[in-house]
Amino acid sequence: MSNDVTIAEICVAACSDIYRESGELLAHAVGIVPSIGARLAKLTHSPDIILSDGEAFMMSEASPLGKPASAGGVIEGWAPFRRIFDIVATGRRQSIMGASQIDQYGNQNISLIGDWDKPKRQLIGVRGAPGNTANHRVDYWIARHSARLFVPSVDMVSGVGNDRAKAAGLKHHHLGVIITNLAVLDYDEDGRVKVLSVHPGVDPQEVTDNTGFPLDASNAPETRLPTDEELRLIREVIDPRAVRNREVPAPQPVG
Repeated sequence: MSNDVTIAEICVAACSDIYRESGELLAHAVGIVPSIGARLAKLTHSPDIILSDGEAFMMSEASPLGKPASAGGVIEGWAPFRRIFDIVATGRRQSIMGASQIDQYGNQNISLIGDWDKPKRQLIGVRGAPGNTANHRVDYWIARHSARLFVPSVDMVSGVGNDRAKAAGLKHHHLGVIITNLAVLDYDEDGRVKVLSVHPGVDPQEVTDNTGFPLDASNAPETRLPTDEELRLIREVIDPRAVRNREVPAPQPVG
């Protein structure tokens, strides 16, 4: 095992693990680390997931980050924007999204900060979050775990959380995990956020202190390290320019 594994690479492996039992579906990954993670999954344990170039082409292989679809091999399909809605409705898609706020039930906000009538900040709007969370599995990637992001109550619901999904009877609602630069989180039987694992080198108290609602990380196991083969693929094949470190700066190795 390499002795210089970074937090970014641990997060990439955790994002890859999201797709372990996905089968043949469209992998939608927002962010640098999730995009690398989806490619890593395609090259290792989940060859049947379908990757796009971020626009309309479906790639037969995982192209290096930042390269066109053709760099990964044959372009095996085409799905323009209008077809994505049909794919979402079938549930044959899985998303790793970001968030500006997440509450203790996994309600996500990417729309605005502050009061609806007079927001302090206008963000990108709800985008595809309502449809994604109503129709297929959604996981979240948070590059900087903080109490400003993990809040008791979101200012606006963009992605539907477990409490609202239960109240509305959403049959296909499925929140997976939340991967941050400190830990991997999932949900308890009541739908509340809990700690699944804490990354190596991270003090569990740091996770608790940087969350705006009660979250006990004291007995959580460590997040797994990537294997030697995963590290080779991340560093030499998928992201040789180490763009991942721009999203999760890691001045000190943890492995």
